[in-house]
Amino acid sequence: MRNSRIIEILDEKVAPGETKTINLEIAKFHTATRLKVPIIVSRSKTEGPTVLLSAGIHGDELNGIDIVRQLIHQKINIPKTGTIICIPVINIFGFINKTREFPDGRDLNRMFPGSKAGSLASQFAHYLVKHILPLVDYAIDFHAGGASRFNAPQIRIAPGSPELDELAGVFQAPFVLYSNYIAGSFRNACAKRQVKMLLFEGGKSMDINRSVSDMGVAGTKRFLDHLGMLRPAFTVPVSDQRICYIAKSYWIRSKNSGLFLNHTEIGAYVTKGTVLAVISDPYGKGEQPVKAPYSGYIINTNDASIVYQGDAIFHISTALLQHD
Repeated sequence: MRNSRIIEILDEKVAPGETKTINLEIAKFHTATRLKVPIIVSRSKTEGPTVLLSAGIHGDELNGIDIVRQLIHQKINIPKTGTIICIPVINIFGFINKTREFPDGRDLNRMFPGSKAGSLASQFAHYLVKHILPLVDYAIDFHAGGASRFNAPQIRIAPGSPELDELAGVFQAPFVLYSNYIAGSFRNACAKRQVKMLLFEGGKSMDINRSVSDMGVAGTKRFLDHLGMLRPAFTVPVSDQRICYIAKSYWIRSKNSGLFLNHTEIGAYVTKGTVLAVISDPYGKGEQPVKAPYSGYIINTNDASIVYQGDAIFHISTALLQHD
């Protein structure tokens, strides 16, 4: 079916068959330099759904930014049908400053739906909700672990949605983690507007892991092919990856401060009582083992060499679901 509809984003018109970069401009840097957030819109001449591929809500989560960058560089974002909107770096302030937050100290992923007259982060959230989400049917938002915590590649979705279950299965990340919507999050804002979103987590802040990026790109290809949007020029990656569906999980926190000596690989299955790591004082007087409180998969490890009492050091699955 041919598509004759012209769409408009931030007063810019994008015709069928056209690819255009639209700059979201809300504020300036303190140097009076204009701030631009590039939004790359690519449309097919054939009607179809609209997909948003976004990253960099947290400015230091580089792995997600790299995935969207690759999708654009390889021209995977040029659709066979429909429209693909890419925003590689939403929080350009944090990206430049190598920080998670906006300059106002706020976490953008807790500011949705935002306010036109609110804080700087709230204004950005408002513009995304007002100008982008009304056009979108599906979305993948790419993230990484924060504060030296490395996430195993995983898709996070809310429970109780057969369509999200299907899309997560199509993406084929090693893990699917069920988590409820969080007030103020981008994922929650999408759900309220009937946008079907997968949240991809993989890697850690201020790091680009090639394996994680490859999984993100391959999963997006499968996602777009499922929607009939992947052009014939691209092959659909075949994967025999067994998907582990996690209904519940638990954060293991450090009971001591000291040097953190991790013995456990990300994604490993461990049994209750397994020594996952050792925490030692720097003087060689003692070592405290960190034991698994449950049997399960390790879906996040802390890569820091020094930890403090109470730090999150492992994320372990505690309840799995069976899927066909």
